[in-house]
Amino acid sequence: MTTSAALLTADLVGVAVFAASGASAAVAKRLDLFGVVFVGFVAALGGGIFRDLVIDEAPPLAFADWRYATAAAVTAVAVFWLHPQLARLRTTVLVLDAAGLGLFTVTGTLKALEAGVPAVGACVIGMLTAIGGGLGRDLLTGEIPVVLRREIYAVAALAGSIVVAGLHGLGYTGPIPLVTAAVLIFALRLVALRRRWGAPVARLRPPRTRGPGPDPQW
Repeated sequence: MTTSAALLTADLVGVAVFAASGASAAVAKRLDLFGVVFVGFVAALGGGIFRDLVIDEAPPLAFADWRYATAAAVTAVAVFWLHPQLARLRTTVLVLDAAGLGLFTVTGTLKALEAGVPAVGACVIGMLTAIGGGLGRDLLTGEIPVVLRREIYAVAALAGSIVVAGLHGLGYTGPIPLVTAAVLIFALRLVALRRRWGAPVARLRPPRTRGPGPDPQW
């Protein structure tokens, strides 16, 4: 399999798993069929649209190639009709989201590198490609975006994009190294969830209570 074919396959698989993640989240919020498909579409293709616009690929593949929109819509509809058989929707959403995170980080970083973006910029684009769909999904379903919480999410995508850029710089661009990078991101995300790893947050001091007496004069 050539690198371009591997990228297309990984991209479409990422679209499917992110669409399933978005559709599952929408089903859990009891949205109608259109709402489920729309959230699945945004979750699956939002990050890729951003990537293509940044690297000046117009129109974005989400609109230029029918396979992308079709994969997102078909997956979302399947999740809508099969959701009674999907036990523990929250667990399903998290696992699918971790898989999409790994796949989109790899494809986003590689496409940026192939477009001539320097390694640092490609890593940032790869990270934003991976987190863009989940960000849109969470906003549409009324959740605080995962990327803004105390979770290893964007950090996992950034670490994975650095691995991809490093492998690319060393000449390892075949399917096996890329799949390995995606699996590492997926595993890091799941282990972080399992062990409740999180990024540090600022500690706020509790407000001091004022003692009896008149208010201070300013």
